[in-house]
Amino acid sequence: MPYTAQCPDCGNARALFNHCPHCGSEHLPILDSDTVEINIKQDGPYVEEVLERLTDYLRKSIEVGIKVIVLIHGYGSSGEGGRIKWAIHNALENNRYSDRVDEYYFGENVAYGSDAYHALLKRRPSLKRYLKRFKEGNSGMTVLLLVSQSRSA
Repeated sequence: MPYTAQCPDCGNARALFNHCPHCGSEHLPILDSDTVEINIKQDGPYVEEVLERLTDYLRKSIEVGIKVIVLIHGYGSSGEGGRIKWAIHNALENNRYSDRVDEYYFGENVAYGSDAYHALLKRRPSLKRYLKRFKEGNSGMTVLLLVSQSRSA
């Protein structure tokens, strides 16, 4: 998964959550932005695997100073929303990640130009480039505002 992160040891671009492929450094990367996009469904995982990944990604994101995640979970092919989407919505609504996620916005509730859209942009201007995809809401994405590292400790 591509991220805008740089290795603090060798200066090369690297993934956010893994060691540096260039020098092997395990140190936390230097970020270009406090907002990242994560495609949690990219390689077709099962629901439980997605929830485990999300737990890990949230922990690591807070460690490196990420404040916002645009989470792509997909909508599913059934026309009613897929299992991954509903599992993530359910986990958030039932406070599974309350120690890591301060607020969340389901994409279908953040239509371009809506009050929720403007309120979210006012709080996190770094989301502007991502929210362009929310023309009439985007039910395949959820925006997560993370807790600060000091609060999660």
